[in-house]
Amino acid sequence: MGRRMRRNFRIALLCAFNSAKMILRELINALETFAPLSLQESYDNSGLIYGNPEHEVESALLSLDCTEAVIDEAIDKGCKLVISHHPIIFSGLKKITGKSYVERTIIKAIQSGTAIYAIHTNLDNVYNGVNGKICEKLGLEKTRILQPMSGKLKKIVVFVPHAHAENVRKTMFEAGAGYIGQYDECSFNTSGEGTFRPLSGSNPFVGEQGKRQLESEIRIEMIVESWKLNSVLAAMQVAHPYEEVAFDVLALENEQKDIGLGMIGEFKDPMGIPAFLDMLKREMKVPVVKYTQTSGEMIRKVAVCGGSGSFLTSRALAVGADAFVTSDIKYHEFFDGEGRLLIADIGHFESEQYTSEILNDFLAKKFPTFATHFSAVRTNPVHYFL
Repeated sequence: MGRRMRRNFRIALLCAFNSAKMILRELINALETFAPLSLQESYDNSGLIYGNPEHEVESALLSLDCTEAVIDEAIDKGCKLVISHHPIIFSGLKKITGKSYVERTIIKAIQSGTAIYAIHTNLDNVYNGVNGKICEKLGLEKTRILQPMSGKLKKIVVFVPHAHAENVRKTMFEAGAGYIGQYDECSFNTSGEGTFRPLSGSNPFVGEQGKRQLESEIRIEMIVESWKLNSVLAAMQVAHPYEEVAFDVLALENEQKDIGLGMIGEFKDPMGIPAFLDMLKREMKVPVVKYTQTSGEMIRKVAVCGGSGSFLTSRALAVGADAFVTSDIKYHEFFDGEGRLLIADIGHFESEQYTSEILNDFLAKKFPTFATHFSAVRTNPVHYFL
């Protein structure tokens, strides 16, 4: 038996004993609870790129990018699913003839029945996502979102009879409402009186048809993230005793502190610039760092943004960062540090290389018997000659 055949046999045997099949849709639902699609940027194309969500999968290959070589590896390892950070398709394809690497990758995925799922800027924008992982690798403490998102919150106001208020509150909390920062089960409650007159054909919980009813009620107010709104409303209506539930949904412009662009944190002990750059090369596994000089001598507060982050330079300056770690900085954009901010460009691939770790850790906790594999293909198209 050849080396490759023995290796494939071992992989198949391991999967047979240690992995469990599951419907792809279940996996997708879990990923999109962790990093909701509504948090992706407008230009992005996260989600299921190719595949039938009702098909069974028993293992997934995790990679930063999805390329032909990655699909080949998935086939070799018996994985019917590739989960990548970057979407292989960003814009629509009018023809699939194999003229580009994108088309060839899609053709190979279709022919082999390998599903492709991308989890891109939505994973960038969650607290424990790409930027949280960079902060962890660098040893930053007191981390927070660099530029929090706004417009992603709703307020639900519902009117409930006193005796049923606690059950409705509890149900809404369990469905995902009532989170404010690091607090849960948050609500505001006021007492009042409501009036209604049941009409012909109604089946009132209290009162009689044709007669106005005066009822003591609790006005319950809760904040809910927009992607949880429908499930919270559905749960609320099931728990509510009234035939017709009176409620309002209000759009909020409040910033949401735990989602957004980039992150910032602090070192417990500040370090000099040479020590900081050495640490950056070591922890992010980069051969070279492009950086700007700064008037400061010590680095304590550090802003980070995986991928292309030049648009956050002014924000990093505004919050008093000593250094900003990101990638894809153009020549003239290095001047935006104003001599006060050390801008360190570590490379796009390098800044996002730990994405697979995030996904592996999440899936291992959520589905302990589902097999995941780290891709051995280094997809970085950039090479360094040192």
